[in-house]
Amino acid sequence: MENKNMIIIAVAVIAIIAIVGVIFATGMLNGKSNTQTTPFESEFMKGAFVGNVTLQNGTEKFMQSYHDEQHDITYNISTVDNSTALMEIYELQGVTNPDDRSFNGNEWKIYFTQAVPGNDTNNTNGTMNIVICQSQAEKQGYLIYAIFGSDSDVNSTGNAFGQSYTDYVEPLLKSLTLKESKNVPAINEEFGLSEDEFAQQMDLIHQYKAGNASALEG
Repeated sequence: MENKNMIIIAVAVIAIIAIVGVIFATGMLNGKSNTQTTPFESEFMKGAFVGNVTLQNGTEKFMQSYHDEQHDITYNISTVDNSTALMEIYELQGVTNPDDRSFNGNEWKIYFTQAVPGNDTNNTNGTMNIVICQSQAEKQGYLIYAIFGSDSDVNSTGNAFGQSYTDYVEPLLKSLTLKESKNVPAINEEFGLSEDEFAQQMDLIHQYKAGNASALEG
């Protein structure tokens, strides 16, 4: 009987060891899981999205759109010569107070904002939460718009501690390699302006930000 009990105990110990091995292998004790990622590469950056993400629009060389259907997340990525100027324009529309982050030697400014879909002036379809990531290198700037749709199941709190940032945006930024590109779109051309016309507009914006409220009137 004693030998039989010893055998039962030994089998139980082996089973426990096997279970613990599975737990550690799958990360169940340390909160880690085998999260699916989707690698991508464009002319100006490469990295990996969290989740199952598909390319929606890849016809433009310096602008692409990707979508995560399960979580209703759209990622728009692009590059221009001067992304800083673009963000200064956005600041006039209330996109302000970015969080500063550094990943892989790249300095990023992270903005949080909201918008209503398309022509939904009555806001009948809910609100989209948007995380804008901007990084300006010496010769070109990089932009990522992570748009969490009104049907998204991701908790978007509008700051760097919310699920939208910690679980989706930050892992993306950590995975990125930024490429230096040739013939990067000029920001003035994106607005249909000459270099001089755009410089004049930016001068007015700087005057406005400096306290001259009448600079943008007329």
